[in-house]
Amino acid sequence: MTDSPDLIIGADGLARPRWAASSDLLRTYYDTEWGMPVRTEQGVFERLCLEGFQAGLSWELILRRRENFRAAFRGFDVDAVAELSSADVDRLMEDAGIIRNRRKIEATIRNAQATIRLREKDGLAEFVWSYQPTQTPAPRTAAEVPSHSPESAALAKALKKEGFSFVGPTTIFALMEAIGVVDTHLVGSWRRGSSGVWDF
Repeated sequence: MTDSPDLIIGADGLARPRWAASSDLLRTYYDTEWGMPVRTEQGVFERLCLEGFQAGLSWELILRRRENFRAAFRGFDVDAVAELSSADVDRLMEDAGIIRNRRKIEATIRNAQATIRLREKDGLAEFVWSYQPTQTPAPRTAAEVPSHSPESAALAKALKKEGFSFVGPTTIFALMEAIGVVDTHLVGSWRRGSSGVWDF
């Protein structure tokens, strides 16, 4: 039993939020990856790019095309993506395996270039994690999960100053959730506190 209307007990007896119980793909992502600490440049860059592509779309759609994105953007190798040309943009606009949005494709390249510049300031991962709040939310329902925070707004502003695009406060908060900077697992979910970042 769970006291949250937004938690579903699976056949394995584990409690998950409704969104994570809606498909095998989302359940696996939730169980194994979402909210676990990511502290490498490539890892944070990939998730930043995917969150940018997700804006206005479903996360499941992005996950289903994740391997296509990795192939299209050279495994999200920052240096390789930074070298993509306008001809590459035109080619990617013909790639039905990804989201064919020219502004988002061009932003991905610019963000790779900005990531390279951030190496002079300890790097993208350290930059993002430096905005970790002193406390994390404790939502009991989906309605209590915030979509942004003072820290995500400040980080979005800082990233824009460094030359990043498609990094609004909501997108950045989603990134912070995905890589463990904040823990928004619902209270009662089997995953809450499992990242090791937060001591509950």
